[in-house]
Amino acid sequence: MVKKKREKTKRDSTRPRMSEMPKRKCKLCEDQVQVDYKQPELLRRFITERGKIVGRHSSGACAKHQREITRAIKRARIMLLVR
Repeated sequence: MVKKKREKTKRDSTRPRMSEMPKRKCKLCEDQVQVDYKQPELLRRFITERGKIVGRHSSGACAKHQREITRAIKRARIMLLVR
């Protein structure tokens, strides 16, 4: 049994490949921002309405900053700076 090649559709040819798309940069790295638990307005950008911490893929943060954000949010929750 021979497999047939899938023909390209118009949608396939217009959609950019993942390798061709520009990589997203970490906003915190670009702006050289120090993440601290005493900055509730910064931390609120990384929390959903229900109080969950937004994941790295959604927030656009690098792994290093995502760990710092998570740690800062948890500390701020203990001190009731962020709910």
